[in-house]
Amino acid sequence: MITDPEVAALLELVEKGYPQVESMVAAEVRAAFKARQKRPAEPVEVGGVENTAVPATEYGEGDHEIPVRVYRPVGSVPGPREPVPVVVFAHGGGFVFGDLESHDDFCRRMCRGLGAVVVAVHYRLSPEHRYPAALHDVHTVARWVTDRADEFGVDPSRLVLAGDSAGGNLAACASLLARDTGGAAVRAQLLMYPMTVPGHHGDSYHRFGEGYANTAAATDWYWDQYLPEGSSGEPSPYFSPVSADLAGVAPVVMVSADCDPLHDDADVYARALERAGVQCWYRSYPSTFHGFATISALTVARQAQEDMWEQLRALLC
Repeated sequence: MITDPEVAALLELVEKGYPQVESMVAAEVRAAFKARQKRPAEPVEVGGVENTAVPATEYGEGDHEIPVRVYRPVGSVPGPREPVPVVVFAHGGGFVFGDLESHDDFCRRMCRGLGAVVVAVHYRLSPEHRYPAALHDVHTVARWVTDRADEFGVDPSRLVLAGDSAGGNLAACASLLARDTGGAAVRAQLLMYPMTVPGHHGDSYHRFGEGYANTAAATDWYWDQYLPEGSSGEPSPYFSPVSADLAGVAPVVMVSADCDPLHDDADVYARALERAGVQCWYRSYPSTFHGFATISALTVARQAQEDMWEQLRALLC
């Protein structure tokens, strides 16, 4: 199903030695993906990058600190200036792996493409910290940065919650939590091939369950690590947003990959948003696999990024 020669060549490389996570423990998974992680020789230029930490105790969410990386756009200088949008970004990694380095290139490109401050969140990982720990971390960081809008030079009314894969789940669910609790006012959501519902749903789980990097078996394992042990019964809208009452959530920009076990889940979620009257721009990119949109070496990934920036700029104006 991968007909783009550039994508096919990269997928062949990715597939070589791709970790079979369902046969590993979390520490092994993290080490395996960390070893495969490569950073560009010359990072994309932004106005500034700062690592800091958010004290969760300020928001009654425990006594831990949440590591974050703040990217400021080019031309951002201290002192009075026109406030810019702000994006809180949750990285992918099946709720189990990923960190502030794994998505550094994408966050830099998003910072430049939107002219926004981007705050990347290294939320607590599973299975050591199961649902709802990661969700609460993302929601807490959104509140923290908008509470300090003047300090960061951002417009708190132009907040985007964004994420890919598991991070897409966290962005969607944090948007629901913000709506329901009166937390930070979310202007838009950016969801890339999000995990929206546990279990096998749709033909894509079977058609693309093996041979396209992320597998159906790995996806099941990720859910098993994230959800509370022994969880059963009706899914919570805060881990399965497709089961939520979606009325009134922020507009969504969503992309998916045609050759991805999660493809049909994204389709279902897009239709659910539209039925609820939520503005949703959705596009599935042909001849792509899970994770493609953050692999900026790919022509199709750079095109998808430009498409996302364009749609978000329209929502943020």
